[in-house]
Amino acid sequence: MDRFQEMRVLLAVTEAESFAGGAKLLGISPPSVTRAIAALEARLGTLLLARSTRSLRLTEAGQRYVEDCRRILLELEEAEELAAGGSVRPRGRLTVTAPVMFGELFLIPRIAQYLDTHPDVEVNALLVDRVVNMMEEGIDVAVRIGSLPEGDHPALQVGQIRPVVCASPDFLDRVGRPRHPDELRAAPIVMSSASTLLSHWQFVGADGPFGFMPQPRFTVSSNQAAISVARLGWGYTRVLSYQVAAAVARGEIELVLEAFEPPALPVHIIHQGGRQVSAKVRTFVDHCTASFRADPALRAAGAAPVS
Repeated sequence: MDRFQEMRVLLAVTEAESFAGGAKLLGISPPSVTRAIAALEARLGTLLLARSTRSLRLTEAGQRYVEDCRRILLELEEAEELAAGGSVRPRGRLTVTAPVMFGELFLIPRIAQYLDTHPDVEVNALLVDRVVNMMEEGIDVAVRIGSLPEGDHPALQVGQIRPVVCASPDFLDRVGRPRHPDELRAAPIVMSSASTLLSHWQFVGADGPFGFMPQPRFTVSSNQAAISVARLGWGYTRVLSYQVAAAVARGEIELVLEAFEPPALPVHIIHQGGRQVSAKVRTFVDHCTASFRADPALRAAGAAPVS
């Protein structure tokens, strides 16, 4: 049995969670499946499947190998389609990541649109407020906010956002609108602990950059909660512009001190792959790039669309 067939057998057993089920999926005999897995493990010199009388599960090495098998077999199918003169159809599992609130507001709707037009792709979305190691966690596509470190992953800038100070119009009518950031030092502030980008409030004035560490009376664990508190008229908060774009448009939140805002932060899409990018990654990146660049919420004030 060749190596590609051994990979297919392992994937079938993994999907069916049994040797007999894998044999049924492939239309071959259970002894053939058992021999193929045994030969594969012997050649690799490691255990891929932990067996017991009641269960079958992948070992840590098996989990890594299965992911590699999926990628290799998908690339083989795409190469054969291209060689035969056909167009490559996006298919397989796509794993993407983004910050939690960005993912909920912007990425999830784009994923739903993409899945509607690409029925052979399934997507796993990891929404976390931390920088994910794409190689270690098997991420195909990531959305990153802020400057990127040097790396090997291709990156496309799709927008710009900025830290903004905001409050409800009713609150501002009651206490007055601040004319300088120093007026916020003794003001009621609600702050989210979810983002390190917002823990130090930085501004830019006529004499250059300045800032201070706010002393909030109200701390919450999510940006959405901080926005909700500000919307209720309790005090000021600082978030990223895209997070309150809809509330600002509805008149529920008002931005203040815009003349003192620091430079905008870039938004990038980065993805795995060098010269050979799978059809699912290429089409998903193209889909999100065009949509994000056209969204005014991902554009700094007065800035032209990113191209």
